[in-house]
Amino acid sequence: MQTIQVGLLGLGNVGTGVVQILQQQATLITQRLGVHLALKRVATRTPERPREVALQVGQISGDVRDVLQDPEIAIVIELIGGYEPARTYILEALQRGKHVVTANKAVLAQHGQELFEAARTHGVDIGFEASVGGGIPIIRTLKEAFVANRFASIIGIINGTTNYILSRMSDQGLRFEEALKEAQDLGFAEADPSFDVDGIDAAQKISLLASLAYGTWVRQEDVYTEGITRVTQLDIANAREMGYCVKLLALAKRDQNRLGVRVHPALVAAGAELASVQGSYNAVSVTGDMVGRNLLIGRGAGALPTGSAVVGDVVDVARNVLKSSSGRVPPQGYETLSANELQLQGIDDITCKHYLRFQVLDQPGVLSAIAGILGEQGISLETVIQKGRSADQSGTVSVVMMTHEAKEQAVRQALEAIQTLPYVQGETMQIRVEDSGQD
Repeated sequence: MQTIQVGLLGLGNVGTGVVQILQQQATLITQRLGVHLALKRVATRTPERPREVALQVGQISGDVRDVLQDPEIAIVIELIGGYEPARTYILEALQRGKHVVTANKAVLAQHGQELFEAARTHGVDIGFEASVGGGIPIIRTLKEAFVANRFASIIGIINGTTNYILSRMSDQGLRFEEALKEAQDLGFAEADPSFDVDGIDAAQKISLLASLAYGTWVRQEDVYTEGITRVTQLDIANAREMGYCVKLLALAKRDQNRLGVRVHPALVAAGAELASVQGSYNAVSVTGDMVGRNLLIGRGAGALPTGSAVVGDVVDVARNVLKSSSGRVPPQGYETLSANELQLQGIDDITCKHYLRFQVLDQPGVLSAIAGILGEQGISLETVIQKGRSADQSGTVSVVMMTHEAKEQAVRQALEAIQTLPYVQGETMQIRVEDSGQD
């Protein structure tokens, strides 16, 4: 039987999962592909370290050149992560006429244009399903299944760490610090969790999804990004009282010729589908003009779910190799639009409801003063909730206001003015409300 040789760069958590799947599911994959996928060589910085998977003598190496320069290896799997040397290795593989499969959203978000162009130039494929959503087939869905659609929006919970933290804060009443520590103990969060909790991971992923769906390159720095570190148990409780829960959302929304791409905490109606996505699960809601709204949900991380997506790409690339049809689906999905066809929308231009929480001195006239400043910016109020005095004897009370739909710029200007009031203590908490995708 014909054999297609595969090389692997990186043998961490996901790399180990890929090896495990290729070994355990070898017969199944061969039956479905019609040829044998052979993992010829694995390159890792620590080849001597004990592994959870068994590799033959000579199959593991400490030198990436044993993979990149092997003429028999047709497909290179890059699971090193980060920007460099991953970018250099991917480029070399492409330039040598090798196909690449990667789970590296960071390098694609930063250098995707360069890498995709190199793939086109050398007539090879890049598979990157595993870079967003773990085992959720969102990349293939956008590129192929929904190819007949123009997309109104892509809204997702695409970081399992933050979703776990917010779920535990909501379900168990944990403080942010307690939920984060629990996530770290379970291996969901790194020792330095900033990549996740500051929204960077989600920003890289939504930049890729937006670039695929809308045919215009969206850089990570173009994505407004806000993390969950300021969300408190008080905000969770207030949201629940008003019929919402708090989620870290990644959003790409098209309004005629404008595209807004952003990551931030949002209030999601308790009855919405995304509100039911708990723990470390991911979900992406895609709305197309022909297919309507669809929700994809699954495990967003982990060795086997992510490894499954990697192997799925390897099999897809192998089919292209067998049929000499590399480049059948352009790596970015669609031809890039002209600069004038779709313009990126800044955060100041979005319009939505806003949850505002103020900590103020318990004095007469405070509510009317805050409401008056909001009114000057054309912002009307839907709900006002005033809590009792804080337990620290500071003499302050928590005031929560839910606005009707208002432009972000107007809200920001109002908050700047409100912050100067002498009886407003500390920084005001603002959380946007996302009403799309309700049942």
